Amino acid sequence: MDCYTCDQNADLDALPLRERIATDRHWRVAHAFGTAVPGWLVLVPRRHVTSLADLTDAEAADLGLWQVRLSRALVAVTGCAKTYVAQFAEAEGFAHVHFHLVPRAPDLPSDLRGPRVFSLLGAEPQVNPSEMDDLAAELTKFL
Repeated sequence: MDCYTCDQNADLDALPLRERIATDRHWRVAHAFGTAVPGWLVLVPRRHVTSLADLTDAEAADLGLWQVRLSRALVAVTGCAKTYVAQFAEAEGFAHVHFHLVPRAPDLPSDLRGPRVFSLLGAEPQVNPSEMDDLAAELTKFL
């Protein structure tokens, strides 16, 4: 199986802070890579799941709590106006279910709001690993 998320989940202790901002028995929180948005998080199940319908009841119950907790932490750390949440899991090597939690800055241009925020994945300048680790450390204070 070629799954980036499962590879990352295999050894949590070896991951940098940006890849393990928080974990519990079902979920792991990481800073998204390849994004121009500081604080763009991904929430991933710790077991291999490729469809939202395949989550267990316990995973589903914790999912809602994580989304709210992470949104609150993002508001506190980034000052965002709101948090976007999206789930697609369609990219090659990334079929593992994952939820994007994107802090929408108050001054984000209107042409980048809503689903258009995804144009900032792969955009320059990208958030560097050091900044991701700094944000991760701040976020952990609120989780």
